[in-house]
This record gives sequence, structure tokens and C-alpha cells, in this order.
Amino acid sequence: MPTIERAGATIYYEDHGDPSLPALFLLAPGGLNSTIDFWERNAIKPLEAFAGEFRIIGMDQRNAGVRSRGPLDTRDPWRTFADDQLAVLDHLGVDKTLVIGCCIGSSFIFELLKIAPERIVAAVPMQPIGDDETNPGVFGPDMWRPWAQNLIDKGASFAMEDADAFGKALFDAGFVFTATRDELKSLNTPMLLLYGNDRAHPRGVSVEVGKLLPNVQIIEEWKDAAVAPGAIEQMRTFLRSHQLVSAR
Repeated sequence: MPTIERAGATIYYEDHGDPSLPALFLLAPGGLNSTIDFWERNAIKPLEAFAGEFRIIGMDQRNAGVRSRGPLDTRDPWRTFADDQLAVLDHLGVDKTLVIGCCIGSSFIFELLKIAPERIVAAVPMQPIGDDETNPGVFGPDMWRPWAQNLIDKGASFAMEDADAFGKALFDAGFVFTATRDELKSLNTPMLLLYGNDRAHPRGVSVEVGKLLPNVQIIEEWKDAAVAPGAIEQMRTFLRSHQLVSAR
């Protein structure tokens, strides 16, 4: 099982495709259970859609599923996730990459673009999570406590009060959690935004993100079987137009 060790954490990853192909880094949906397997539940499955065209790299985030484990960072957890992600790329010798992130993966993208914009050639945030007037309480204790209790029951070394501090550090900022509106305005990396349309991924948040990002294309409808193939082709065109072969 391919893993890396970093700062007391074990991070599981997968590396698919010829290393000479442009790198495409996947940041999976699933909220705090963001694992590679969650892509199979998505209307668009990048591992299938873009196989053979890119070197596709995926990972399980720390404490998501059973393959990645590590301490909880209760001060700056988004930065810890980003450092894990960059560590996977470093381990694989990938200096620059395209990125697709869905759900929480969109917030991961925004964090990466704040701290390491030179590593991301272009990005596809799909149905970003966000906090607005339509979904009070979605990103509160009812989200993280069941996740934490499951880990505690399996022997995790933290307590529920640690999980509460972790959850608040993740979500108290509101909006898209990893970037303010002004910070989104400053992200010049080319992006293709796919709208969300449910409580965890409010359409209004997607619309506002689309207005704030300075270098963005938009796909509003992509989940229905009738439109998904067209959305995949738009994604393919976007990724190909920005592809850059990785350093190795």
C-alpha cells in the first residue's frame, strides 16, 4: 500500500499513469471522509474520464477512511491538509500539476493556491462547500462529531474536545472556509468552476465564487446523465489547454 510518512502522519496515495504525462492531482469529495473511493459516487469520475491522458494522482486525506492517519491540528488544520498534499507531490517528484477538487476538495484548492500558487498550473473546483443563509448548522458539530466518534471508537488518540477544536478551526471562518472574498479575488490561476446545488454545496456560494475569481470559466449543470458527457469534454478541453508536463 503506497504511503508517505509526514509529521507523525501516514498518508495513503495512488499514482496512475505514465510519469511523462502531465500530472493531474485529485482532491476527493466526502467532507472529512475525503478518500479516493468517494470519486466513485460522483457524477463525474476523473479516474475514468481522464485515464491515459494524464498522470492521475489521488490521496486519502489524513483521518479519512482507514488508510491515512495522523494527529489532529486544532490550530490551522487547512494548512496541515495542504502540507500533506504538497508532501505527496514532493514524494512523487511532481513540481507542477493540474488539480481537480470536489466538495471539500474545492476548499483544499483555494488553500493550496494561497500558499503554493506556483505549484498549481490550473484547477477545477467542483461544487465548493460553503456557508450561507440557506444552510445554517451544516458545518457544525453534527458534521464532525460522528466522524470523530468513529475514529475514537477505533482507537484514535484524541478526545472529543480535540475534535470540537478541530471542527471549529476548520469551519468557523464561514463562506468557503479557506479563503476570504478578497483572497479569492487575488487568485489568478486559471480555474473551471462547476456549480453546486444542495445544502452542503449551495448554488449561491458557487455563483459568488464565480463572480470573485478573476480567471474563471463556469459550468452550471453537470450532474445529470444527459449533460455529464458534455461537462467532461469541457473539463478535458480546459485541462489540455493548460497542461504542463511535470518536472519528472
